[in-house]
Amino acid sequence: MNGTTTTPPVLRLDGVSHTYSGQRRRTTVLKDIDYAFERGTFYTVLGPSGSGKTTLLSLASGLDTPTRGTVSFDGRALTELGLGRYRNRHAATIFQQYNLLTYMTALQNVTCAMEITGAKPATGRRRTRALELLEQLGLDRTTATRNVLRLSGGQQQRVAIARALACDVDILFADEPTGNLDEDTAQGIIDTFRDLAHEQGKCVVVVTHSQQLATQSDRVLTLRKGRLTEQANT
Repeated sequence: MNGTTTTPPVLRLDGVSHTYSGQRRRTTVLKDIDYAFERGTFYTVLGPSGSGKTTLLSLASGLDTPTRGTVSFDGRALTELGLGRYRNRHAATIFQQYNLLTYMTALQNVTCAMEITGAKPATGRRRTRALELLEQLGLDRTTATRNVLRLSGGQQQRVAIARALACDVDILFADEPTGNLDEDTAQGIIDTFRDLAHEQGKCVVVVTHSQQLATQSDRVLTLRKGRLTEQANT
């Protein structure tokens, strides 16, 4: 199904299908998905376990390629653009388990991501920009200079978000970002996603089981039996 757009979509899936080959059979988890994602919009993707939500996220974020069909960024196929270039310059993923470098501080995790992707702040140094982002997400300078293993789950999640934002990407993907957080911390993360979409014009795509999160997004997509359907939140 197609998303309704008034401007060219930042991300488009055209006829996307994906099949896994096992020892005895092939399993198709996504079937001919057509969808257009817009800038400035906060999306959630719901679906039962095993429905293919994580597979969809992997294809859209350039971590994998579909068996059939095309994933495009700003009208250009990811295979043409280059998956590495897409991930480094245009899209970032917040993983469910954070994937932070545990021997580093929160600040070092953010600046390291900037160095790897070559992100350069418009003004100031990378360290200054990293501290600004962490502070915006509720982590003061003292907390930012602690080893990430000394931080709570909610704080580590905010570090993961800051790391993604530090690269100044167009699209932010997140896999179950509030799954292990208390209600207040989860609400803070949801508020951050809404601000990123509505205030900064990012496209935010979140895979979740949380109805609390879904009801606060702009568009709710449901993945079931390999098909994607949509409803607009009011």
